[in-house]
Amino acid sequence: MTDIELKSSAFDDHAMIPRRHALEGENLSPPLAWSGVPDEAVELALLCEDPDAPSGTFVHWLVTGIDPHADGLPAGETTPGSHPHTNGYGEPGWGGPLPPVGDDAHRYFFRLYALPGPVSIPEAASAAEAHRVFDEQQLASGTLIGLYKR
Repeated sequence: MTDIELKSSAFDDHAMIPRRHALEGENLSPPLAWSGVPDEAVELALLCEDPDAPSGTFVHWLVTGIDPHADGLPAGETTPGSHPHTNGYGEPGWGGPLPPVGDDAHRYFFRLYALPGPVSIPEAASAAEAHRVFDEQQLASGTLIGLYKR
């Protein structure tokens, strides 16, 4: 299996996510760029999760059906034909970080998966449900970790 390089022009790996991308800011999804998607990929899927949430791993963003020829997503956008699923806030698309006041910085894992075909997952899939499907089927993946503290 190969690795996808996943980056953001808004923050470095293991660095703080700017407030504009947080729920208490503009709630704008961060720009992402990637390389290294295998030629045989038919679809990309994106998952952003917070494993430090008090109630358990929280889904901030889940998008399936991303064009495998795309090389990134601009801030606040997805690719035509992709499907933004319902996040942990009960809304479709991006739901920015909002950890409890006083918590240490939470970690936000952005994971991009290259898949050999279309996937079928529940509209409001949990992180565990998404991992079961993506981890089993992936051709390659890449991870970017951002931090956020209120």
